[in-house]
Amino acid sequence: MKKTDYRVERDSIGVKDIPEDVYYGVQSLRAAENFHITGLNMHPEIINSLAYIKKAAAITNCEVGLLEKKKAQAIVQACDEIVSGKFHNEFIVDPVQGGAGTSLNMNANEVIANRAIEILGGKKGDYTIINPNDDVNCGQSTNDVIPTAGKMTSLRLLQNLKKQLLRLYDALNEKATEFDHIIKMGRTQMQDAVPIRLGQEFKAYSVAIMRDIHRMDKAMDEMRTLNMGGTAIGTGINADEGYLRRIVPNLTEISGMDFIQAFDLIDSTQNLDPFVAVSGAVKACAVTLSKMSNDLRLMSSGPRTGFGEINLPAKQNGSSIMPGKVNPVIPEVVNQVAFNIIGNDVTITMAAEAGQLELNAFEPIIFYCMFQSIDTLGYAVQTLVDNCIVGITANEERCRYLVENSVGIITAISPHLGYQKAADIAKKAIKTGESVRSLILKEKLMDEDELNRILDPIHMTEPGISGKDYLIKK
Repeated sequence: MKKTDYRVERDSIGVKDIPEDVYYGVQSLRAAENFHITGLNMHPEIINSLAYIKKAAAITNCEVGLLEKKKAQAIVQACDEIVSGKFHNEFIVDPVQGGAGTSLNMNANEVIANRAIEILGGKKGDYTIINPNDDVNCGQSTNDVIPTAGKMTSLRLLQNLKKQLLRLYDALNEKATEFDHIIKMGRTQMQDAVPIRLGQEFKAYSVAIMRDIHRMDKAMDEMRTLNMGGTAIGTGINADEGYLRRIVPNLTEISGMDFIQAFDLIDSTQNLDPFVAVSGAVKACAVTLSKMSNDLRLMSSGPRTGFGEINLPAKQNGSSIMPGKVNPVIPEVVNQVAFNIIGNDVTITMAAEAGQLELNAFEPIIFYCMFQSIDTLGYAVQTLVDNCIVGITANEERCRYLVENSVGIITAISPHLGYQKAADIAKKAIKTGESVRSLILKEKLMDEDELNRILDPIHMTEPGISGKDYLIKK
């Protein structure tokens, strides 16, 4: 490019040539050059969150007389354009960066300032018209803007995740109803235990998911308390008293999200434990989903030599060498997402712990991991519902066969014959291959009617109700 294709900008480090057509400025470019870490773009939702914050700040500063109306209107228009999806490519700083997020805050300030300058008829880089620091960042600090943007973004992403979890909850409940009549063998420590209905297993999954949804609601509440107005360390230095009172209500109105201002802005500025709490809720949900995926893979194992109790939808070829092989790829990807989320939780925990005194400098890595965890969990749940859960079918005869030929049903006999005698029958059944039922009848330990009553499969899965009662109830 020719020299005329650049504009010259100055900061405390010195002067730098900036391509004349870009909206970012000198501080953004220095940060982009300093931090080649992930190679990824900034999450679009945090860009939008920053635009909402800067819009609320401009309106508030205008209300209290610190910003001329025409400047405020230009800044507001620039922010609205960013929220609509424009200028996202001008946010050039890496998600992982030093400086507690100053680079990201200045990237937003510079893009908004230069677009506002254009709106007022000036040329980009003429900061006498709109200044990134004095006007766009008026009454603010990176140290209240960035954590607020992180909370706003987390809240929006959590709302999307909750929608997917509710879909999963409904899908599991539908399967619980569909499979409620199917008796299968329950297992503990991978060994035969006692019978259970397949529908009961799926119902238990849905209950666990609803518990995760409740945790998600609590996690979202953690994100509603903001330190906006606290500026550098929570003392509110350089923030007008009127601005301090109005900024959070204005942000609430502009964003359509419910926020409150922290009663102790110093605490809210230096402590990031709310993000640890949110990460913990996301991790707990990932653990639930991973355990469920393990179960689905086990119950569908085979199809001939494994449990073979359920069939997962066939989604793609499972091998480049073994013809006809189909793998449980959807539960597998859910497992992998969960592993990554657990690792992200460790990073978030350590980053929150590593703050010193009045500020934690490690919010960028917290947000990078947090957004990734919430996003990927949402995508994993979506594919689990659409490509797995809704298409699961049951092998009813196989389930019943395994129950009838298991020694696990001896547990129901134990109160009637005594533990030791029941154990002897179980060992003999394992050794000879005969069924528990046939051995008891052969040794005349019970008559057939009594044995049938005790070994009623429905009775074994729901005490106090027989198979006949179950059919009447249904």
